[in-house]
Amino acid sequence: MIFQSALRQELARQFLATTIVLVTIVLTVMLIRTLGQASRGQIAAAEVGLVLGFSLLANVPVLLVMSLFIASVSTLSRHYADSEMVIWFSSGQSLSTFLKPLLMFALPYLLLCMVMMLFVWPWCNQQVSEIKQRFEQRGDLQRVSPGEFQESSNGKRVFFVDKGSSQNQGQQVFISTLENGRQTFTTAQSGVLNLVGEDRVLSLNQGQRLDIDQQSKEFRLSEFRQYDVVVGQSSVNFETRQPNAIPSLELIQQRTPKHLGELSWRLGLFFTGLNLMLLSLLLTGGSQRRNRNTPLVLSLLAFIAYFNFLNLGQAWIAVERLSILHWMLLFHGGSFAVLFMLLWAKNRQWRLIPPLKRSLEASA
Repeated sequence: MIFQSALRQELARQFLATTIVLVTIVLTVMLIRTLGQASRGQIAAAEVGLVLGFSLLANVPVLLVMSLFIASVSTLSRHYADSEMVIWFSSGQSLSTFLKPLLMFALPYLLLCMVMMLFVWPWCNQQVSEIKQRFEQRGDLQRVSPGEFQESSNGKRVFFVDKGSSQNQGQQVFISTLENGRQTFTTAQSGVLNLVGEDRVLSLNQGQRLDIDQQSKEFRLSEFRQYDVVVGQSSVNFETRQPNAIPSLELIQQRTPKHLGELSWRLGLFFTGLNLMLLSLLLTGGSQRRNRNTPLVLSLLAFIAYFNFLNLGQAWIAVERLSILHWMLLFHGGSFAVLFMLLWAKNRQWRLIPPLKRSLEASA
């Protein structure tokens, strides 16, 4: 009882410290990336906080699994380095007895990760996708920054309004349009954005229009008192969704290869956490003369390798090279079996090198 409570307390402290550090690092990286997207015009500057919050919440399950793995490795490494393992082993504990408190500590967090991956992950990705699509499908005049030339969403128009303009009204309007082999330049003293049905219509007042045929080089100059230009639609289409933004129930109902690949990634995170708990017992221990940071470096490499295989399995299922059942059994089930056998051999203190060394010395 004392053994399990002491181990869980230290695991909790290491887990909390590791989670805070990882969240800080990931939040900083996401903030830089989100600000970069805002500067490139992919999201609105006013929605940077929303995108950052949804992105961080979507990555919480991965951060929890990584924090559990690092906390387990660092705790066990400290036990070996400070010779506490010797005390526990001499008191009748074995390496296999560490497996139960590790799994009991990690199981609630892994269940939370699975629930978040099945429900929170697609919801957050859907919110981020809708924010980006809403910004991309906004009206062309909404893209315009007063005092700057701005290209339209389809790349066929260029707008310019004076710095003193507001969102729905513009002064000294300039529009350049290239469509069907004709270049059109339109200037006006003022313009007002109106909503006609589902179309956004820009009403220009007191201006001129220059129409040039690019093939024949013929042009026509006309003046107008009022001229209406359709600059976009008011409705936003959210029908296009990536697999990571589709709810889990819909993935199960619509069993396309891409949907099954995404489902394997979501379910695989839970089994990843279980296998990493077993791996933490294997990475620690050994010679105490080596660097104490070696297990942490190995754990980081193992974590990256495991997640690369998760992405590889998702891609294979999406292109129908493997079924989801075969991948789950081969990768996660096979990893569990191999790690469990290696842990059983380490618990019995099996060594391959010493028997070989003794046989070579006997033959000599």
